[in-house]
Amino acid sequence: MSTRINNDTDNRKKMHVKKGDTVYVVAGKEKGKTGKVIKVLRAKNHALVEKLNIVKRHQRPTQANPTGGIVEKEAPIHISNLMLYDETEKHPTRIGRKILSTGERVRYSKRSGEEIKS
Repeated sequence: MSTRINNDTDNRKKMHVKKGDTVYVVAGKEKGKTGKVIKVLRAKNHALVEKLNIVKRHQRPTQANPTGGIVEKEAPIHISNLMLYDETEKHPTRIGRKILSTGERVRYSKRSGEEIKS
């Protein structure tokens, strides 16, 4: 039996964070900090957060980077260690999903009850 990751988007779990969301780090070395999500890695349940979890990567010279050297970049953080940051309440919050009367699905903040614009 193969342990290959399935690339189908149909049967993947919904994520509580999306690209562009402001998140609060609940656990890990960056605990207590907030940042904006750059990219969500759905297959691995991780997210890249802007200016958080910075690691140093030794890079060989390429045409794009002729000098090479040590490059600092963001490393993925598991989404279980992230919570959505509620700008109105200035605190992290859990999210809920609801369907409006128009049939549109929206995420909302459980702390303030307001819709999350994505």
